[in-house]
Amino acid sequence: MDKQFFIEWVFFPLVIFLSRATDVSLGTLRSVLASKGMKKMVPFIGFFEVLFWLFAISTVMKNLSNVLCYLGWAGGYATGIYIGLSIEERLAIGTQVIRVFSQQDISKFIQMLVQHNYSYTILDGQGKKGAVKLIFITVKRKNINSLTNIIHQALPQAFYSIEDIKRSKGLSNNLNENKATRGVFKSFFPFSK
Repeated sequence: MDKQFFIEWVFFPLVIFLSRATDVSLGTLRSVLASKGMKKMVPFIGFFEVLFWLFAISTVMKNLSNVLCYLGWAGGYATGIYIGLSIEERLAIGTQVIRVFSQQDISKFIQMLVQHNYSYTILDGQGKKGAVKLIFITVKRKNINSLTNIIHQALPQAFYSIEDIKRSKGLSNNLNENKATRGVFKSFFPFSK
């Protein structure tokens, strides 16, 4: 294979794909972190996002007649969204509130919350079918699956909803992050909260 052909039709499209995948991954992660109020980390990520974008666009502009460069651009964009969302999901950054609505006896559920060191607030409410208990639980996002398993086990008929919390104050022990995990995270992102 001719070296010039390889550079123009394989290397450049691949470089564009990888650069675009990296820039969009960072952009997706930046957007999610900005929505969670991590304003110190967002500009740091944005710097590298734009750097990769400039590299990708300059390579495309130098190869406007190469249709594979366009495919590399589009493929990198799609791949970058997927990678960025996957990274954000694995990091599980942030705090969420679970609202549980139940007409069942909640005593077993409360015992399980206490046993697993979850803080909660209970309110009495009235629904279409009568009296309900509303249980509010604030939890780190990485613990959501564990908590929803408890809900399914103790209150199988309950309705619950989960929402992100941008900012909170007075967090309980079950919301504090492990110091080792926080240290590793801060080493990758020194400007994080």
